[in-house]
Amino acid sequence: MNAYTQKYLIDGPVGKIEVALDLPDAMREHGAAPRGLALVAHPHPLFGGTMDNKVAQTLARTLVGLDYVVMRSNFRGVGQTEGVHDEGRGEQDDLLAVWTHLREIHGAEGRPFVLAGFSFGTFVLSHVAERLAQAGTPAQRLVFVGTAASNWQVANVPQDTIVIHGNEDDTVPIQSVYDWAAPQELPVIVIPGAEHFFHRKLHILRRVITEAWRV
Repeated sequence: MNAYTQKYLIDGPVGKIEVALDLPDAMREHGAAPRGLALVAHPHPLFGGTMDNKVAQTLARTLVGLDYVVMRSNFRGVGQTEGVHDEGRGEQDDLLAVWTHLREIHGAEGRPFVLAGFSFGTFVLSHVAERLAQAGTPAQRLVFVGTAASNWQVANVPQDTIVIHGNEDDTVPIQSVYDWAAPQELPVIVIPGAEHFFHRKLHILRRVITEAWRV
C-alpha cells in the first residue's frame, strides 16, 4: 500500500496466511495510541480479488487516516496464502485467525475494532461479525462496499453499518442490496455513476466513509 506497509505470513487453520499491516502516522512516528483496530477483506479470489485490490486499499487507507491500525489478508489460494478457495466457509475461519493475531499484537488494551469489506469480502465479514458478536466481542462498526447480496447469503448487520453502493453496478445490481437492506431498515449510501469497482470514484468512497465517521 505504501513504503511502510508490512507484509508477512501468519499461521492459519489450513496453512500460512499472507497479511499486510499499516499503522497510523501518529502511531508510527510518535508512538501515539491508535483509535482502534481494523480488518479489511477483499473481493472474490476466483475473479482476481486480492488484498491489493484498489477498493480494499482505499478502505485501508481511509481507516489508517482515521487512526486505526489496519490489517488486510489474502484469502485461500491468493498470493502466499495457502489452501484452496472454500466458498466463504474456511475464509471465515481464516479471518478470525487474522483478527486474533491483530488483537494479540495491537489489542492488549481491548481496543475497539472495525470490519470493512468489499464485494465477496462483505459476505465473509458479515458472518465473521455475527460469530464475534455471538462470542461477546462485537465489532465497533462495519463498512460494506459493493455488498455481495445478489450472489451470497450476506448475514444481517448492525444498524450503524455503513453500506455504500454504486448505482451503475452491473456485478451486484443495486436492487439486490436494497432487498437485503430493507428488512433491516438499513440505509444504503448510493454513489451516482459508480460501477462495481468504483473506477474514478474512489475519492468519493473515501470521503463518504470519513464523513460518516464523524456522525
